[in-house]
Amino acid sequence: MTFEDKTLTCKDCGCEFVFSSSEQEFYSEKGFVNEPGRCRSCRAARKSHSGEGRGPREMHDVICASCGVATQVPFKPRNEKPVYCQDCFDKSRS
Repeated sequence: MTFEDKTLTCKDCGCEFVFSSSEQEFYSEKGFVNEPGRCRSCRAARKSHSGEGRGPREMHDVICASCGVATQVPFKPRNEKPVYCQDCFDKSRS
């Protein structure tokens, strides 16, 4: 399949941008079916603002089920499953 450069219009700023043949090939290889709707600068701006508005993560105090050390986890633990500190969790994974 051969690709040719296309000129598209950004849906945010209305500027025209080139959807290059190499970008089209990349999209095809990754299985993307939609063409980009935003120019490179608007995509970057949108990506940088996507995390705004979120506060710091809520942490919960727990005692490690393996070694007994006090630690914090980013989820609310349930009594039905053991919770481990980072060191014990890493050991159990390997």
